[in-house]
Amino acid sequence: MEYIPHGVCSQSIHIELDGDTIKNVEFVGGCSGNTQGIASLVRGMKVDDAISRMEGITCGFKSTSCPDQLAKALRQAIEN
Repeated sequence: MEYIPHGVCSQSIHIELDGDTIKNVEFVGGCSGNTQGIASLVRGMKVDDAISRMEGITCGFKSTSCPDQLAKALRQAIEN
């Protein structure tokens, strides 16, 4: 699945799930080290656990962040 984030530097987030487990995440754009770190940390994690840990995180003065946008993407992925 591809998700287009809003309000962050990343241009898209590619997500691959295996049931309710995150198999792979890839950010296009954004802060490379941070987005690679996030992707690595959530690999193998249950979707609901990842959402609960990342939802609502902000970035500086922005009302969202790459982790928050990933949480929104994961929520959309499990609802579809």
